[in-house]
Formats: sequence, C-alpha cells, structure tokens
Amino acid sequence: MLTKLFVKSQLALQSFKNDERGVTAIEYAIIGVCMSVVVLAVFKGSLADALSTAMKNISTNITSANTPIPPTK
Repeated sequence: MLTKLFVKSQLALQSFKNDERGVTAIEYAIIGVCMSVVVLAVFKGSLADALSTAMKNISTNITSANTPIPPTK
C-alpha cells in the first residue's frame, strides 16, 4: 500500500514537472512588459501627456453625462 502511494506520488510529480502549458503565457507576458517599457521610454513625454489628456476628457464626459438635464416648461 505504501509502495503504491509512493509510485503514484512520483508519477504525479513527474507529470507536473513535464507540464509546459503555462510557459508560453509567461513568455508572452515578459515580452509584453519589455515592449511596454521600450514604448514608454521612447514616447516618455508625449505619450504621458496624451494619456493624461484622454483620461481627463473621458472623466469630463462621464461627469457631464451623469448631470441631470433640468426639465423644460
């Protein structure tokens, strides 16, 4: 009984060690972070300003959309 448990645990550990399904996702995440760093380094000022302006415009539009229109008589 103990031998069967040992063999099953060894087989489970072996299959876990050989499983490479998540490796590609991790590689793509690392590549994405590196590309983001390069883009931010190249477009440091203009990109940050453009994103800041865009977020302010979106915030203003959302605020104005939530403001109720007074009823007309």
